[in-house]
Amino acid sequence: MLKFVKNHMESITGIEIYPLISLLIFFIFFVVLFYWVITAKKEYIKTVSHIPLDNQNDQLL
Repeated sequence: MLKFVKNHMESITGIEIYPLISLLIFFIFFVVLFYWVITAKKEYIKTVSHIPLDNQNDQLL
């Protein structure tokens, strides 16, 4: 099965760019996410971290 897919993919012209594009998108996404986490304000992080525990509006059935 893998040989069939590999042989079929090798016959497509320009297919070698797609793994590079996906790796680039993956890398850029995590670099931007890391930058956002490092530069986030401590007050915002503290507020957001308490959202799952804040059940004032939730009512038990």
